[in-house]
Parts: sequence; C-alpha cells; structure tokens
Amino acid sequence: MDTIWQPELIAGQGPKYRAVVATIRDGIEKGALQVGDKLPPVRDLAWKLSITPGTVARAYTILTDEGALQAEVGRGTFVAPPRAARVFDAPIEIDVIPHSAEEDSDQYNVSLFSPHLPCVGQDKLIRHLMAEVAANPPSGIMHYPSRDSARPARRAVLRWLEGTPLGPLGEKDIVLCHGGQNGILMILQSILEGRKPTVLIEELAYPGFRRAAEMLRADVVPVPMDAEGIIPDALEAAVRAHDAQVLCTSPEVHNPTGGFTPVARREEIAKIARQYDVQIVEDDCYRMGVNRAPSYRMLAPERGWYVSSIAKTVTPALRLGFAIAPEGKWSVLRRTAEHSFFGLATPLSDLAALLLVHPQIDDLTRETRRAFNKYVQSAVNILGGHDLSWREDVPFLWLRLPMGWRAGAFCQAAEAVGVQIRSAEEFVCREARAPHAVRMAVNAGVSIGSFEAAMTRLCQLLDNPPEQISV
Repeated sequence: MDTIWQPELIAGQGPKYRAVVATIRDGIEKGALQVGDKLPPVRDLAWKLSITPGTVARAYTILTDEGALQAEVGRGTFVAPPRAARVFDAPIEIDVIPHSAEEDSDQYNVSLFSPHLPCVGQDKLIRHLMAEVAANPPSGIMHYPSRDSARPARRAVLRWLEGTPLGPLGEKDIVLCHGGQNGILMILQSILEGRKPTVLIEELAYPGFRRAAEMLRADVVPVPMDAEGIIPDALEAAVRAHDAQVLCTSPEVHNPTGGFTPVARREEIAKIARQYDVQIVEDDCYRMGVNRAPSYRMLAPERGWYVSSIAKTVTPALRLGFAIAPEGKWSVLRRTAEHSFFGLATPLSDLAALLLVHPQIDDLTRETRRAFNKYVQSAVNILGGHDLSWREDVPFLWLRLPMGWRAGAFCQAAEAVGVQIRSAEEFVCREARAPHAVRMAVNAGVSIGSFEAAMTRLCQLLDNPPEQISV
C-alpha cells in the first residue's frame, strides 16, 4: 500500500486535493487498497506528500461523502465496502411529467391558497434517492441524529446556497430544520429573552412570523411599510416605543405583495438595528431566482439570521429547511435544535446530502421556474387590466381590488366559482387594518387550461362587483 503514496503521483495533476482523490480511487480500482484498509492519518500523509493537511482532509471528505471511504470516530479512515451503483451514475430523465397522481382531480375547483410546484421530474429523482438511502443508509438506521451524521447534509446545503450573498459561511453555520417555519421558530427561541419580549414584523407579513412569536408568548408589533418595504423612521419609532428585540422581514420576496427591499433601504434598516441592538430575522423561502441585494447576514453579520427551504424550488413534502445564525452564534442555534428535536431524522439528512448536490438538481429547479413563469404570464395576460403586482420568479400574485369589492366578499365570491384565494386580512395583525387586496398563489399542479379558466372566472368577478347597498 505504501507504493501509492508517492509525491510524484500528486504533482502535475491540477488541484492537489483532486490528485489525492484520483490516487486513492485508482488504488481502490487496481486493488492496491482493499476493503477495510486503514488510510494514513491526515497529518502523516500530508507530510509524506509534502502538501497541507487541509488538502488531504478535503480529499478524504470527498471520498467519504461519495461512499468510497468511511470514517470511524476515534479509529480513523478506512476503505469502504462497495456500494450499489449510485442513482446519478446514470442520468435520470427530467422531461416534464404529465400531471397525474399529484394533480387535483377536480379541474374546476382550483386552490390558490399556497404555491403548488409543477412535477418536472423531481419526484422521480427523490424516489430513486430514497431507495438508495433505504438500501444502504450512510448514517445507519438505529442511531439518534448527531452533528457528525448531519455533516454531509450541511455540506450539501452549503453547495445549494452558492451565490447567495450571506457573508462568510461554513457548514458548521448551517442548522437543518423541518421547513422554513420550523427555522423561524428555532431562531426566535434562540434570540428572545425576558417574560414578554417584543417582535416587530412588517404591517403586511407572512403569518408564520406572527404565529411563531405568539407561541413564544411574545408581543407582535407591525411596522408601517411603503413600496420599498419597512419605513426606517417608523422602524426606529417602534423599536424605541416597545424596546423590541427582533425584526422579522422578507426583503427579497415580500409576502404577500411580492415586493423587494433595495440595498439602500436595507442599509438604513441595518443601521437602526445596530444602533438599538435589534436582531434581524430574514425569511428567504419564497425566492426562486438569484438574490437582487445582499442579505442582512452580510450587511449586519453580527445580528443577521437567515432561513430558507426547498419548499418552493424542489418540493414542500420533505419539510427540509435550513437556518443560519450570525457569525459566531451557530452554537446557540444548533443547541436550540438539539434541545428541541435532537436533529433532523437521519434518513432525511442522508437524502438531503444526495439530493442537494445531485448533478441534475439545478436543471430541475430551472425547469420549475420556467413552469411557474408560464402560469404567472397566463395570469397576467388575463388579469393585467387590473391593479396586479407580480414577478416572473415569484410563485404568487398580489391583486388590489377595484371599487365595489372588499377582500372578504371577493374571497367568498371566488370560492363560489371554484377558486380559493387568500384575503389581505390573513397577513395583518388582528387589530390592524387590511387593504382591499388578495394574494393568489400559483397552482402548477393543475393543467394550464384549468388555471387559465380559474383566472378568467376571477376576471369576470372583478369586472362585475356586487350592486347591492346595505341599509
């Protein structure tokens, strides 16, 4: 075995960690390394090859993640037994699959309560990967979740988040959670102190912010907004009046309006948060495309918390999300998760480790965005004559109702013609005033014909408000 550890085999092969990976793979294929053989310790091999320990460690990690090696705590790294052929060794067809089992059987009744992702092949991929995990689960099937068993999944999330402007980020900063809502709850549990803390939210906000805060016995205070999001002067006034600890916001894709907070406004908000020691929780679950501005974690690294999930890009069924603490505070967030539910179930974290780095996952998410865009364009073509806010990469639309319609009455009339939508009242605090508007999520789980028919029925309602006068 010593014959394969020659410095000349490493030189001239591009990045040194890749050369180490190639050398070990070659040794396994040619039989120089047998199943169960123990590899040299990282520092010993680095010294022998005249490279850095980090280079060797990276190579070992790559081979461990793909199943060629297995690491045993306290014992070392060994050549692993052969695994069954991995699913992604042969590309999986990702042609758009006709809606069938996932489709609403009633084509007339169309729910626009929450986004419904199109089935573009991700279901087939997930089933294959689930079968692979079931056949040979990397984390085993008889152990509690652990930080070590979740490490490959955290590395996969790190790859998934490439390009997201989050500032310095490593796998240890990522905490896996059961969807975005669970991530928000974990973050608030990590932050809030005192008997009756105060959480600030946008005056029109994702209801999950309010519900998570109320579960933790916190007061919830809405902050006025304009077209660019939270108004800085109003934020400062609210912080001072209520001694708030946390601001919850969705600056990339504001829910429910689909709005966006530009970088200059974010910088003002970050400055106020820093001045009054307010933590910022950023919900990025609805973004399907690239970021348009830096996250609060980048703008205010000491107080920016971030949460996202795969619910709007791959599937909501897995309830796979991830929360990220400010720089240096990852241990607080991880402790919250471990004390709450020990950690993500090991089969799910094993699945995440495969799914989020699969060679076809980027193609699948692009296809999902294209399909959503087709539905959004259809809605705009039909309802474009009304006061409609929309974005191509956002899976819902915001409709301000014309004179004669109130949100509650319009939702009732829409349901009577087979279309379920959400009133603006669902996105405000209980005592707050709601605009006469509705949110319509894109349901790509029904055919485009059924969706367009639903939009047409809504358009007919908008053009014919009720005539009765109450006395």
